[in-house]
Amino acid sequence: MNKKIFAAMTAFALCFCFQIGFAQDKDKAMQDEMMKKWMAYATPGDVHKQMATMVGSWDTVVKDYTQNPAGTETKASSTFTSVMDGRFVHEDAEGNFNGMPFHGMGLYGYDNATKKYVATWVDNMGTGQAWSSGTSEDGGKTIKYTGTMTDPMSGKSMTYHSVMHMVSNDEYHMEMMGPGKDGKDMKMMEITYTRKK
Repeated sequence: MNKKIFAAMTAFALCFCFQIGFAQDKDKAMQDEMMKKWMAYATPGDVHKQMATMVGSWDTVVKDYTQNPAGTETKASSTFTSVMDGRFVHEDAEGNFNGMPFHGMGLYGYDNATKKYVATWVDNMGTGQAWSSGTSEDGGKTIKYTGTMTDPMSGKSMTYHSVMHMVSNDEYHMEMMGPGKDGKDMKMMEITYTRKK
């Protein structure tokens, strides 16, 4: 084998080995970056700790405005528990609605990737789920959500808005607005939560 061919083959082999090493280093760097982002996504932070102040047992006063513009008032109760190692707060609500037993469940969290509060709701008054996400401009004391749920009359998806406002560690309010008969937003429901002593 002449010296020129040998030198070319040696240079090619060195380049090939360098590229493999570079690719492996690049893959390792990408994997490290992915792991770093995933850990940031998965780790509960200060927002989750703030949401955990909801944990406990609450008396609730529910005002329904869908049938009566003045609001029909009922009393109920909710229990909030921390789940998934502090990543979410679970609500278990019990009461009566139009003379019928009511049971509802909510799941509230904060998505570290989207930087949004997230919530979902199910209850024994329907077979669908309500999904919403929102933001806060005052450190989580007031959270404004926009969500979707199924309108059982039309079978179509409808958009609703809700606002959760923490008055103190022992009181908070929730208002829900959705389209009325004229298509404009109207107050559908209002709930006042008072922590049980």
